[in-house]
Amino acid sequence: MTSIGIIGAGQIGRAIATALARHDITATLANSRGPESLTNIVAEIGASITAGTREEAAARDILLVAVNWSKLPAALAGLPDFGGRIVVDANNAIEAPLFRPVDLGSRSSSEVFTEMVPGARVVKAFNHLQPDLVAGDPASDGGRRVLFYSGEDARAKAEVGALIERLGFFGIDLGPLALGSRLVQFPGGPLPALNLVKIG
Repeated sequence: MTSIGIIGAGQIGRAIATALARHDITATLANSRGPESLTNIVAEIGASITAGTREEAAARDILLVAVNWSKLPAALAGLPDFGGRIVVDANNAIEAPLFRPVDLGSRSSSEVFTEMVPGARVVKAFNHLQPDLVAGDPASDGGRRVLFYSGEDARAKAEVGALIERLGFFGIDLGPLALGSRLVQFPGGPLPALNLVKIG
């Protein structure tokens, strides 16, 4: 059984954990303040979600990262090389309260993120929908809500795509990270915040 970790207990991290809990998928949720600070949050989300340290979450087969952009370096600092494990980039280079885009030059946010997770097979996913849509029932209007994903490694994408399907969403592979991450990048990409449903 594939093990899952989540670093980041903000809106997106909790939304992903809620989607996993709905399907009784176990996961370890971590933040910068330690497991004790997450006691009430994991109790509200569901029994399959447990609180852990950053190191415990990062040791899982698939790690999902959803952290405020300015806090990403600290959130990932000091973690061991990922050794080919999958890391899902669910981040956007923007944050409250001003929501001003971070100047990344010509690079996409996923290119910058990849440098923070040495040895990881990075897949971009779970960043383009609003948190309530990630946490909510993906069945909608007679179809399934769409979740995009992209990455350079075909096997890593297949595993993330299978997880997306297991959660009830309709996954669409946008191709390599260099292309797909720009399409879903917020701000700037054409796909963020679009609530698309695959009918039939």
